[in-house]
Amino acid sequence: MVKIPKVHPRRKSLISRKAIVDATKQGLLADSAMIAHGRGEAFDYLLGEKTSEIAKLSIKESAARLMSAKHPVISVNGNTAVLAGKSLIRVAAVIQCPIEINIYYRTEKRMDLLHDYLESQKLEVSKEDNPINWHGDWGSAVMAVKILGKEEDGKIEGLEGPRAICSAEGIERADVILVPLEDGDRCEVLVSLGKDVLVVDLNPLSRSAKMATVTIVDEVSRMAELLLQYVIENPSDNTEWNNDLALKESLEIISNYYVNQ
Repeated sequence: MVKIPKVHPRRKSLISRKAIVDATKQGLLADSAMIAHGRGEAFDYLLGEKTSEIAKLSIKESAARLMSAKHPVISVNGNTAVLAGKSLIRVAAVIQCPIEINIYYRTEKRMDLLHDYLESQKLEVSKEDNPINWHGDWGSAVMAVKILGKEEDGKIEGLEGPRAICSAEGIERADVILVPLEDGDRCEVLVSLGKDVLVVDLNPLSRSAKMATVTIVDEVSRMAELLLQYVIENPSDNTEWNNDLALKESLEIISNYYVNQ
């Protein structure tokens, strides 16, 4: 790949695209991964490629719900693992919750590859210095994070086929689930089962965004970095969150952004 200057305005975007392409070639991602990524990038353009104030509030609300949960879990698909795997491992280490791999195009080979990929990332993160304002044995906290998903010992009631497969220790048991890039039908069923579903979706009009308990309209790697900061701060209580109002604010940002340039 041609070296991208640090001052290039599209540098982060180009690096992310290259990561998706490389991961697809390695068998980590389905062939449709770049289509999904490109769709998200299009909405990110309209958001000004930055985390809005309402997105920050959504992330803080999600942090509060994760920290107060009895059985929180972070569910990742392939794109999320590639773009924000390390950051979400750091979040899981602070919360002390598992990460579950849950993918739409599920094959044994892809599950094995993603599991090994996250385990290798976990090892790298365990060797880092403590995050700012976090105190304790960082290496032990990181290595205690379980990577779930290969077990296939759980089921999401109300779904059929491969989308119903989950980990009994993860999604099936969870009361709060952080699910970047979720599918609308699964989100709706999880909410109907009484779970708080915290979705990360750059499209505020998607079915997932509308069905979620809390929707974070932001790019997944930016979100994950802020989420780490907020879970370390340990916000005291979740609020009477109005997700419809939050989505309307995100839509207003999209409709007004280029008008105000």
